[in-house]
Amino acid sequence: MNTPNKLTVARMVMVPFFVAAMLTDWLGEYGRWVSLCLFVVASMTDWLDGYLARKYHLVTDFGKFMDPLADKLLVCSAMICFVELSKMPAWIVIIFIAREFIISGFRLVAADNGIVIAASYWGKFKTVSQMLLIIVMILDLGGVFAVAEQALLYLALALTVISLLDYIYKNKQVISMQN
Repeated sequence: MNTPNKLTVARMVMVPFFVAAMLTDWLGEYGRWVSLCLFVVASMTDWLDGYLARKYHLVTDFGKFMDPLADKLLVCSAMICFVELSKMPAWIVIIFIAREFIISGFRLVAADNGIVIAASYWGKFKTVSQMLLIIVMILDLGGVFAVAEQALLYLALALTVISLLDYIYKNKQVISMQN
């Protein structure tokens, strides 16, 4: 297993520890900081594994499949934790997760027909906005930052919907393949 794939697996392994730090009191007041560190490190592995895979031509089928899955696992786990902690409305998390299922379905159908659907810039903006949102929500700075947190939440929501519509529009031929 090459280094980018090891980083992807490491990101997936971090998720249960992140969730435990978010949802339990085992670490007391340090739980928030541990969850923040785990999320930031896991997010950085997302960037690093892609960079290494492209730079050193280490792109594998395992990485193509597992890297986006690891990202979805990390981000969706964080958002589900926020619902549990009453920090994020469930309807917004449902939209975030539904988008991921729809895009994954599109990619599977396209792959069965020999088409690769690459990540778009809208999808990358969506991912960055969601990761920043999660970091800000874990920090929970309150006060004037609460307004910025809400603005970031709705920006991430808008980018999620825009990126979904962009994928559907650019890849509408995938839908017609199923007729």
